[in-house]
Amino acid sequence: MEFLGTTQNASYCGPKKGCDFAEQSLTAPAPVIQECYQPYYLPGYRFLNSWRPSLFYRVSNAQTCPEGGVTTCHKGLKPPTILPALRSGLFCRYSPHDWDRSNELQMRGAEASQLWAGRLMGDSVRLMQDKDQLTHQMQEGTCRNLGQRLSDIGFWKSELSYELDRLLNENRSMDMVRRRLECAADEVNCPLQVALECLYHREKRIGIDLVHDNVEKNLIQEVDLLKCCQEQMRKLAQRIDTQMRDNRDAQHALERDLEDKSSAQFIDEKCFNLRNTSDCISFFHGVEKIDGTISVPETWAKFSNDNIRHSQNMRANSIRLQEEAKNLFETLSDQMWQQFTSTNLAFTARISEVMDVKNKLQVQLAKTLQQIFQAENTITLLERSIMAKECPLKVAQTRLEYRSRRPNVELCRDNPQFKLVNEVFTIDDTLQTLKLRLRETQDTLQLLVMTKCRLEHELAIKANTLCIDKERCLAMRKTFPSTPRLVGYT
Repeated sequence: MEFLGTTQNASYCGPKKGCDFAEQSLTAPAPVIQECYQPYYLPGYRFLNSWRPSLFYRVSNAQTCPEGGVTTCHKGLKPPTILPALRSGLFCRYSPHDWDRSNELQMRGAEASQLWAGRLMGDSVRLMQDKDQLTHQMQEGTCRNLGQRLSDIGFWKSELSYELDRLLNENRSMDMVRRRLECAADEVNCPLQVALECLYHREKRIGIDLVHDNVEKNLIQEVDLLKCCQEQMRKLAQRIDTQMRDNRDAQHALERDLEDKSSAQFIDEKCFNLRNTSDCISFFHGVEKIDGTISVPETWAKFSNDNIRHSQNMRANSIRLQEEAKNLFETLSDQMWQQFTSTNLAFTARISEVMDVKNKLQVQLAKTLQQIFQAENTITLLERSIMAKECPLKVAQTRLEYRSRRPNVELCRDNPQFKLVNEVFTIDDTLQTLKLRLRETQDTLQLLVMTKCRLEHELAIKANTLCIDKERCLAMRKTFPSTPRLVGYT
């Protein structure tokens, strides 16, 4: 039988000579045993894959043969025939000491292995208990952290929901105020159209009545005021619309944050409810090495806090705009009512003035007609008087003409002659005076007629003015939008 590993072959150190085995055995030196076997593995020990004994026997070397020997010495001696035929087998034997030493080493290795295994198993049990306890504590800590995280998410969700509800209510209030402003601006179109119609109708006044009076000034002021009110309402409505867009941006931010927190709450609740016996758990190798977080608890809370603060600022701006709209409604409605009342009072005063002037003109027209009638009668009388003076003048001139035919000395400037001449001159002067008075009376009659025409024209103008101011303008201005309609309540 051959041992595994490499075997050492014996070699002769000198010439081959005959020798005696007895002598050889007596003089052979003690074998040197070298221990190189490692029977077990311990930490810090060097592990060997194979071992071999270091026991070697020197080959006997016979120099001389004993004298008188029976046998003949040979140069090379062969082992006895009872030994193995192979040379290598002769030198692979172990000594009893090696055998005992090997057994002792095996015993010691087994005891050391058992001791090490016992210690290792005890340490393993303690390690498993410690690690189980550590794992359980870490899992409980993670559950507590998840519970605290769910509580924080619930708190911020409630804050966000509360702020979102208030912002939605504010948006509805803002939308109502914006609609009121738009309705009020549209409602102002009616009195504005009335004022413009009054101005257009008053442009149809005739002659001297086409005057820039107090009524026209009030109408122009009313038109300007109504347009200014409309512009202020529409500008405020635009500002409210812009604020509503900002409110919707804040609303979308709150809704997006609330939706993200709802998703995170659902995921954390799912994680919180996971147990070691859950069905949906699995290995995700390397997931702990990936850090996809984009915030820390401080920035996470600050993000929601900033959204809430931004929403609160938007609500504060909305409240200020609503107060401004309320004050604007009150101010503008009062201004429009005051201007409307002032214009109506101006119309009433102007109509009274025109009526008074018209009555006076009618009185003057009546007097003028009376004077025309008297002038016509006077003209008739003057014409008759002139015609009545023609015959006496003819008589006096005929007499003078006849008396001028007296002959010679009879053509005397006597008293009759003198009276006739005086009579002719007097009648002629009377006729001239009557004719002059007749022309004057006729001129006066023409003047009276012209005055009558002017008065009638003025009366027509005043009647037209009264018709415009009283029947058209003032009739349209009897109705004005009520205060609720002016402030946007339809």
